[in-house]
Amino acid sequence: MSGHDGDRYSITVHFRFYEELNDFLPPERRKIEFVHQVTPDASIKDVIESLGVPHTEIDLILVNGESVDFSYQVQPDDYVSVYPVFESMDISPVTRLRPEPLRMVRFILDVHLGKLARYLRLLGFDTYYDTRYNDDEIIQMALQQHRIILTRDIGLLKNRIVTHGYWLRNTNPKAQIIEILDRFDLAKKSRPFTRCLECNGQIALIDMKDDLKSHIPSGVKEIQNEFYQCENCKRVYWQGTHYSKLNKLVQEFLGAD
Repeated sequence: MSGHDGDRYSITVHFRFYEELNDFLPPERRKIEFVHQVTPDASIKDVIESLGVPHTEIDLILVNGESVDFSYQVQPDDYVSVYPVFESMDISPVTRLRPEPLRMVRFILDVHLGKLARYLRLLGFDTYYDTRYNDDEIIQMALQQHRIILTRDIGLLKNRIVTHGYWLRNTNPKAQIIEILDRFDLAKKSRPFTRCLECNGQIALIDMKDDLKSHIPSGVKEIQNEFYQCENCKRVYWQGTHYSKLNKLVQEFLGAD
């Protein structure tokens, strides 16, 4: 079926989005088939993103039962089914839209996710974050260093060159870290207290040399035997009262009893 939208020719396309992709749709379009008017020369990627769903969240598109890539141009009365990233189902025989998963999980966060960045570093995940990063810098670093972009800005993920990104559903930082652990199945990959909370550098056990001892409070030196240092910013860590509070957070995030 075709028609006119004002002076602009349009065609009718049927859409159905599955699972968490419905988070991006208005309530009246969630988990149901709906009709949408589009221009006949539009790519399926442009149409889907115009509906609010970033391409980084999509792993499979079926048009009339056949898998297509993002360049497919919509046709009148197409039936389009859109699926999110598959965790366990093998869809290798069809056109998978995302590149292969990143085996070494690294993140880069937008400027509004500072608390989440500290939580990810606390759990040992390589996490870039800086309030000075702009969107273009975030995208370029993500591509060059194979990092996953985490953001609450859907527009950032709609950039056509972004390959790996995730839109956070939660706004609370503690809920966000649990969401990320679940979404990327990371709990077993965590290595708590191996990264600097301030700069993301790796932390290693050190021999306390005289020049470092002068920076440690005398009371701490009397009760602590092990000290750790960030290999990047040289910040020194030890298992004091602050460590106990952070350890409770770690147990909370990883679901320990």
